Amino acid sequence: MSTRIAFLKGHGTENDFVIVPDPENAIELSPAAVAALCDRRAGLGGDGVLHVVRSAAHAEARGMAAEAEWFMDYRNGDGSVAEMCGNGVRVFARYLQHAGHVAEGDLTIATRAGVKTVHIAKDGDITVGMGRARLPEGDVTVTVGERSWPARNVNMGNPHAVAFVADLAHAGDLYTAPPVSPAAAYPDGVNVEFVVDRGPRHVAMRVHERGSGETRSCGTGACAVAVATARRDGTDPAVTGTPATYTVDVPGGRLAITERPDGEIEMTGPAVIVAEGEIDAEWLAHAFG
Repeated sequence: MSTRIAFLKGHGTENDFVIVPDPENAIELSPAAVAALCDRRAGLGGDGVLHVVRSAAHAEARGMAAEAEWFMDYRNGDGSVAEMCGNGVRVFARYLQHAGHVAEGDLTIATRAGVKTVHIAKDGDITVGMGRARLPEGDVTVTVGERSWPARNVNMGNPHAVAFVADLAHAGDLYTAPPVSPAAAYPDGVNVEFVVDRGPRHVAMRVHERGSGETRSCGTGACAVAVATARRDGTDPAVTGTPATYTVDVPGGRLAITERPDGEIEMTGPAVIVAEGEIDAEWLAHAFG
């Protein structure tokens, strides 16, 4: 490992990430190192790490290299590995543009949830093809304190429990994961979204992200919320034959989610690179040691 590592910091609707460019996959990011990088007091601070690797250089992505040159090796803020991060894909694409690897227009990015199609628009917004939602059967309940709500089980390549509430304050502080039952529905943990209505096809949400706590935004969570809301509203595109677009407000901004009759989901929103530099060698050795 080199004695210094380059990094960037970026965010998508204030879901923020430490970006570690590593095309040849030469840096071993241990869970402890990721947690140290994401520490908001002793590290760089972030909801997660975007490890930027060429697909051909990563064992988990080689099979996708023919479709996507770059692999988003995403890690949660606690160091755990995650399948997918919707806001992360937009920031990952913005980094590739910033670094001169891609230009405006269409590109593909490999993730643990498969290859994602991305469009970088001239106005700055980035649209990500998020694939199709799966809706596992079975009742799920979310509890905060003495309140409980039925929730919709939605899988966007990662697991979500979507609960409709009267007031977002009822979600509590979201420092710790809200209990979800039955536990067997989510053997690897779950992202929990709390949702209120704001108007026609317009909702607002708060989220506890598995491995990160409450975040300012969650792209896959916004998609899960739009899907759950469409089913609640009777606007399932597979039934109506018409695309359904929902505006989803998150604490860090606003996302537009469209589900098409074939089940494909697109998410559109901003992505910003805010800083870049090098990690201090002494701190790095301690964190990685």
